[in-house]
Amino acid sequence: MKNKIIDCITFFNENFIFELRYNIVKKYVDYLVVCESEYDHRGNKKNLNFDYKKYSHDQKIKYLIHKEPFPKNHNPWVNQAIQREFILKNLTFAENEDYIFFSDPDEIPNPALYQDFKLEKKYGIFLQKSFVYKFNLFNKYESPWEGTRVCKKKNLKSIDFMRQHVKSKNLKYSFLRFDKEKNIQIFYNGGWHFNNIMTSEEISKKLKIDIINKLNKILKVDISKHIEMERILSPKDIEIKTLSKFGSLYGSSSNSMNSAFLRHPNFSNQIKNLFFCGGSVHLGRGIP
Repeated sequence: MKNKIIDCITFFNENFIFELRYNIVKKYVDYLVVCESEYDHRGNKKNLNFDYKKYSHDQKIKYLIHKEPFPKNHNPWVNQAIQREFILKNLTFAENEDYIFFSDPDEIPNPALYQDFKLEKKYGIFLQKSFVYKFNLFNKYESPWEGTRVCKKKNLKSIDFMRQHVKSKNLKYSFLRFDKEKNIQIFYNGGWHFNNIMTSEEISKKLKIDIINKLNKILKVDISKHIEMERILSPKDIEIKTLSKFGSLYGSSSNSMNSAFLRHPNFSNQIKNLFFCGGSVHLGRGIP
């Protein structure tokens, strides 16, 4: 009997990316499981955003709705784990030998790997190319991205464990590290991670939530209840306010070890006693 391919994701409001995912993998999967909660991961009530009517004709789609409120005083990562485990709890239609693939909603597996798929280890990791903001804006700094995970149903005890603790770096640990899962198969050219492919307004909202969640975790308090005013500065706003080209306060890209030394010098070679200051010159804004 053929092992079924069951592709699973959690969902918030990513209808655009889901449509792309659906059209890429629909011919190769037996089921596509979408799990949405009636609450966001901070515990606030939300609308159900998945456009199920658009796909209800396709019996491959399994739409799971997590209706229970998340426990109070949980941080967003714990609530995210609860939603992931809700998927596993409801995979009652899966057989022990079926392959359970789990991705975040912005990770799309390479469908070529689904053909005649065979997992020789307990877990599998798909290494994916990362793109950010635009489909053609390749992010080499986060590539390869350890995205989609896979495991046979009979071996899958926790989706969140598979996501959080099954990592390629585990393979580098000594055999004495029994606490690290090493029964892992790596799949190269494993698809695509489309990070923040949204409108500018949607990106702004997402970044706000990410920042608040991080501060909540550090400060151990929900600061969202104490925000009285907020202001968003776009690169264009910063350009107007600071006269920095394209809003780049520090000049050219600062992603390499040598970038600080490639900045414009802080003096002129042509005009005596003419000096420059600011973030885009060497050594940067720290110059008095």
